[in-house]
Amino acid sequence: MMPAHVIRLIEAEDFAEYSGRVSRIAGTRIEARGPLARLGDYCEIEQRGTPALLAEVVAVEPDRLLLMPLGASSGVELGARVVTSRRFSGFMVGDGLANRAIDALGRPIDRGSPPADTHRVERQAIMAATLDRVTPDRAIATGVRAIDTILPIGEGQRIGIFAASGVGKTSLIEQLSQQISCDHVILCLVGERGREVEALWAAHKAKKDGAPVTIVAATSDESATMRVRAVEQALAMAEYWRGQGKHVVLFIDSITRLALALRELGLAAGEPPTLRALTPNVFAFMPRIVERCGAVRGGGAISAIFTVLSETDDVDDPIVELMKSLLDGHVILSRRLAEKGHFPAIDVGASVSRLASRLLDRDGLARARRTQALLAEYEEARTMIESGVYRAGSSPAIDEAIAKLPGLNRYLRQTSDDCADPARAGEQLGLLLGSEAGHG
Repeated sequence: MMPAHVIRLIEAEDFAEYSGRVSRIAGTRIEARGPLARLGDYCEIEQRGTPALLAEVVAVEPDRLLLMPLGASSGVELGARVVTSRRFSGFMVGDGLANRAIDALGRPIDRGSPPADTHRVERQAIMAATLDRVTPDRAIATGVRAIDTILPIGEGQRIGIFAASGVGKTSLIEQLSQQISCDHVILCLVGERGREVEALWAAHKAKKDGAPVTIVAATSDESATMRVRAVEQALAMAEYWRGQGKHVVLFIDSITRLALALRELGLAAGEPPTLRALTPNVFAFMPRIVERCGAVRGGGAISAIFTVLSETDDVDDPIVELMKSLLDGHVILSRRLAEKGHFPAIDVGASVSRLASRLLDRDGLARARRTQALLAEYEEARTMIESGVYRAGSSPAIDEAIAKLPGLNRYLRQTSDDCADPARAGEQLGLLLGSEAGHG
């Protein structure tokens, strides 16, 4: 006799094939009468002479489904058969994905064989409960002095790197992903150029030590559905490894391009545009992905680093403001510093780690605050100093900031292959702040 649990599984499974027909094609949106499907389900649209096109259900109405294809829809015809698909339901997870590069559907893009030791999980199947989350209290070593000694990141912390184009964001992400201390690194690249994905993968393949790296990529020429799904695929993997007690560092580059993909899906589904033409689904999706990261009871943690592209250096757009309100800290990259050849171009005075008081000891916190105070003092008097209006001796605080600025700048500058020891870096900063060594 068949075991009871097998009978229950069979009874719960729906083996029926539901089908419908394409009724309208409008740009990237396809409408179909039938099949029976839910929001977020996948359907296959048959095409003459070519493989079926996979599409996601983005809206369900009484007499039609709205579908967003995951690939080019040029071969779709009116009346084409539409069938619900379970081939790509859920997300690929497993240890076989370590040191691999995959697309949003879990398929290899690194010219390797399909990943072994993997399985699929449904959406939200392994999310942590709200009260199982814990506040980070252990700092991560990143090898970047400005971060480790002034803007520390804790295990399970969520931070943003905010920057305009051309200020070294990609270089900083590459440096952090190669140097950061953790069990797994996941790089989710949303809307990037294919050349940059290949270059990043080649850099990680060449590096033999460090944590295993997985790249999930949906390039700029892929559909909005694939770009959004890449983030969900990366989160599913991070949650899987966190559930095993591992510390995962998840990079999502970039949140801004994710927002544009969500806007495209929202407009296709008939949502009204709001601020900067962003649709409501953008403002609903962002808090969910931030909250899915973090540390949980039992030891597992997802430390998340989100990059946010700002349209202006004043970082005043709604995505920037939304992310700053959701995250545990933000690192601002400055064009002014980048133009002076100061890399990483971290504006220490404008950046914040909300958990610094928990992650740094008393002396370390005092050093961090002293550094930020000196830089803020100089920044406030910058116009007077650079125009020659300020006279030495007028303000002891400004005099000290002027004297120590060159040394602080040398300390904060770093090449991409320089991995600093946090303890030694803290000692160096203490010596610099406690003497006039930075003068000249």
